[in-house]
Amino acid sequence: MSVLVGKSAPDFAVTAVMPDGSFKDNFMLADYKHTKYVVLFFYPLDFTFVCPSEIIAFDHRVAEFNKRGVQVVGCSVDSQFTHSAWRGTPVNKGGIGPVGYPLIADLTKDFARAYDVLLSGGVALRGSFLIDKHGVVQHQVINNLPLGRNVDEMLRMVDALQFHEAHGEVCPAGWTKGAKGMQPNAEGVASYLTSEAAKL
Repeated sequence: MSVLVGKSAPDFAVTAVMPDGSFKDNFMLADYKHTKYVVLFFYPLDFTFVCPSEIIAFDHRVAEFNKRGVQVVGCSVDSQFTHSAWRGTPVNKGGIGPVGYPLIADLTKDFARAYDVLLSGGVALRGSFLIDKHGVVQHQVINNLPLGRNVDEMLRMVDALQFHEAHGEVCPAGWTKGAKGMQPNAEGVASYLTSEAAKL
């Protein structure tokens, strides 16, 4: 498994199904560079099992991501037509409804291969990648197929990255928005642990 943290996020021109249901050719993550952060998440296949719960969980929090200047993008190896059909299927029938973010049709599997989440069976693991405004991967986590991801944890990581960018401080274990940060030096560590170690 490749570690992409600290590296430029791979990017390709693909077709995506947009929030309004339209198909966009030549969709690229670079469309958001310098203006938005990107959370790119991979899931195995449309019309499957754990996947709709994750896709809906991202959709339920899309306003929170938007508030933070983050563009959520989903990706699987399905076609844009399958994505569209799944979006058009009611949630109570196993569909995902009209989710409010793009879904990439990775038919060539170039995205899944470049992010090293492609399994030999031809589907992607549950990979999640946080990409900063410069197009650099800052966080990644990969789950095996049976293990659904925690979308709130991705929001926490966005908050941590933005806190670090704004203040220059680092984020200790379990840091949440509004909590105390740590100065990245010996004095900062000592000061933080003096007041916070018992809470860790």
